[in-house]
Amino acid sequence: MAKLLHLALWEPEIPPNTGNIARLCAATDVSLHLIGRLGFRIGDREVKRAGLDYWPEVDLHQHATFAEFEEAVSTDRILCIETGTTRRYTELVYRSGDCLLFGNESHGLPITIRERFAQQTFGIPMPGGKVRSLNLATAAGIVLYEALRQIHGW
Repeated sequence: MAKLLHLALWEPEIPPNTGNIARLCAATDVSLHLIGRLGFRIGDREVKRAGLDYWPEVDLHQHATFAEFEEAVSTDRILCIETGTTRRYTELVYRSGDCLLFGNESHGLPITIRERFAQQTFGIPMPGGKVRSLNLATAAGIVLYEALRQIHGW
């Protein structure tokens, strides 16, 4: 699976977020990986509506387990995007083949994944200090476009 980048969601819960991220992946030719139990069905109206008519353009992969996901992406760089870290997503030097991994809307990534990838975990600064996290689709867009900017030299 030789894609420029991969974007992965751990057990996403909110259909429109996943639909918007699918559309983002279609627009950028990035593979979308959905891992574990989803809080909806891919065919749900809200998911389809958020992705508009771009679903056929999405390079979509579903994985029952994290181990299955790791085997499928076969990359040495899984980069976790999480709240509660002081390391910023802008500190990274992104490269082709990277996988951006986001946790679900209510709990983020499981502690086992956060501990295992502690040195590869980065966050988006929120200088206002009034919210603990951004919308999942917004966060995915911010980080994905920074990675693409670096890789393409935009």
